[in-house]
Amino acid sequence: MIIKGKVHKYGENVDTDVIIPARYLNVSDPAELAKHCMEDIDKDFVKKVKTGDIIMATTNFGCGSSREHAPLCIKTAGVSCIIAKSFARIFFRNAINIGLPLLECVEAVDNTQTGDILEVDLSNGKIKNLTSGKIFTAKPYPDFMAELIAAGGLIEHTKKNLASRRK
Repeated sequence: MIIKGKVHKYGENVDTDVIIPARYLNVSDPAELAKHCMEDIDKDFVKKVKTGDIIMATTNFGCGSSREHAPLCIKTAGVSCIIAKSFARIFFRNAINIGLPLLECVEAVDNTQTGDILEVDLSNGKIKNLTSGKIFTAKPYPDFMAELIAAGGLIEHTKKNLASRRK
């Protein structure tokens, strides 16, 4: 799976409270949640982000509460992938569960700026910065996790498996 998009870069410890502020957690509609994505760290994020764009951050992206709303609102806002030096583990798992790919790659983060265009090959972990011409490598997902992401998350993966068994 190849992803291509513009980078929106943030710093360290981007927590779930700024990804989707708690005041919106009574909302269950993903499209409504997406309207408020990142607004407490970047009030213009939803105006700037285009389908396929990539969020990049330094360390501990997704720290804070274990709310599943955070990766859901990011994915629904159109973000195709998040690249960081490190992720909070519960955020990482929640993102995989909904089919939002995350890659850890220190070199890519250190050598990429907001506005750069990246091409990411999830099958082999290659990250090409089309703006600078630099290429980086993140660890690709194991086959099972790649299947989950390709299916659109754990629920969709399970549905497909159940449907194939009924045939």
